[in-house]
Parts: sequence; structure tokens; C-alpha cells
Amino acid sequence: MEQISKSYGARKAVDGVSFKVQRGQTVGLIGPNGAGKSTTVGMICGLLRADGGRITLDGDVIGQGASAAKRKIGFVPQDLALYDDLSALENLKLFGALYGLSGAQLKERCTQALALVNLTDRAADAPASFSGGMKRRLNIAAALLHDPQLLILDEPTVGVDPQSRNAIFDTLEALQAQGRSLIYTSHYMEEVERLADHIVIIDHGKVLADETPAALYQRLPAQAALQVELAGEAPAALLSALQALDGVTGVERTEATLNIGLAASEHAAPVLAWLNGQGHALLHFSTARTSLENIFLNLTGRSLRD
Repeated sequence: MEQISKSYGARKAVDGVSFKVQRGQTVGLIGPNGAGKSTTVGMICGLLRADGGRITLDGDVIGQGASAAKRKIGFVPQDLALYDDLSALENLKLFGALYGLSGAQLKERCTQALALVNLTDRAADAPASFSGGMKRRLNIAAALLHDPQLLILDEPTVGVDPQSRNAIFDTLEALQAQGRSLIYTSHYMEEVERLADHIVIIDHGKVLADETPAALYQRLPAQAALQVELAGEAPAALLSALQALDGVTGVERTEATLNIGLAASEHAAPVLAWLNGQGHALLHFSTARTSLENIFLNLTGRSLRD
């Protein structure tokens, strides 16, 4: 998509957004509430008309109405799109028929989709009897019936338990192994970190980052963190000397706990050895790497969004 824009009255929801999804790539699309994610997804699917710009899939333009490009897209909406009074299999047959599938091909696709989302044994049951996670998985199955090249998932794990979330991840990782392209939107940073090999961060309708996770982690001076709990309160002189050590990017003190930013994880051991050498007993320490959430907050700010 190239320089896509969309306005609602005087408010510009999407302002010149551009990014690409390569074949077999999973792009994590993230941003605060109101950033323009849903509008962007709606335009990619052809559900909303862009005011400007161009969206293509394999060279075919995606727009309003029927098109060859739109038939290559599967969409899993945040709001469940299922008929509770039909069985799981009947739901899939209905959605498959809307894509022009019939007969043996439709039966085979339904069987494959149910197996992929581990619902084969519940094919005859109505979604009204399903858990939230099972409904989410059936929603994904419905989007796969026409064998789409690009699957777009909008917050697919909202309101599900950890077991169901992991089952959804297993399904998506199986699709990745098949070489499908995915666009995954979520407010759960750990999900995007697990699934995405490319991340696009948008805010106020503009792209703030369009990079691999590894490149994003390089944006912050602290690539790792070390938290140290001392036996006593750390004096100011210790903090000044610690700040000057090679590889230390920042130090924050909360009573006897030090939060130390590191340029790389390999600096953790020398810093711990230095603290021991200063005669300070260490009660506890832990290490961590820079997270996607740290990067996200650094780029979009920490203010609450309605």
C-alpha cells in the first residue's frame, strides 16, 4: 500500500500510510487506540474507500466491489462473525458457498479448516455451545476456506483464556509454515513479538516505524536491563560511578533497588562483578532485554488514549 489516506470530516484517520507485506511474511500492525489501525485494515480489505493512495496485491488494485485481489484476502474481524444457531460445519459451508465453493471441494476445504483449528470433533455442534476461544478459532477457519494468500487478523485473541490463545498461536504458526502472508493487529505486545517478523507502528494516522524486530530493538539506547537489589541503600557516589561504567546507559534508584540500562546483555556480568568489588552485598538480581512494549511507549508516548 502506498500513501493511503482516509478522513472522517475534519479528522484525518489515516495520513499517508505506506508499507509492504512480502509473500510468507507476518507483519505486526500496532498502535494506540485511535491510531488508524482499524481504518487501515478496512481499506486493505476493500471495506472502506481510501481518499487517496493505492493498495495492490500481486499487482491487482484492491478497491470497492468485487475484484481478483480481494478474493486472495481472508479477514478475521475482531467482532465474531458466526451464526450461533448453525453447527460449526454449517457455518463453514455457508461462508464457503459465499466464495463460490461447492460439492467435493467445499467439503474438503471445511474438513481441512476444522482440522487446522482443532475443531473436527465439534463440527456438528453450534457455536452457541462453544467457549470464546473456540469461537475465535472457528472464525479463523471461516476466513481460510477460499485458500487466501493474505490473512488479516484484527485482535484475534480478545477475551480468550491462555490455553485458547496458545491454540490460536499454534494455528497461525502452522499457516506461517505454509508460506501464507499475515497481517496481525493486537494490543498484546508479547503476541506480536512471538509471531511477527516485521512490525509496523502507527499513531495519529502516520507510520512511526516499519522495521524488523531486531532493527526496532536498536532504536533504544538500552538493549538490556539489569535489576539489582542491594543489602543497603545505594549512595549517590555509587550511582555516579556506576553510570560511568562501560556499557551502562542509565541508572535509576528506588531505595535499595537499582534499575540499570545496558547497551547489550553481555555487560551484565561485568557490572555485577564491579558492584561486588565495591563491597555491596547483592540480595537479588535479574536481567531482561528491551521489550517491544518499551519501544512502543517510547515512540507513541505514555499518555492514556480514549
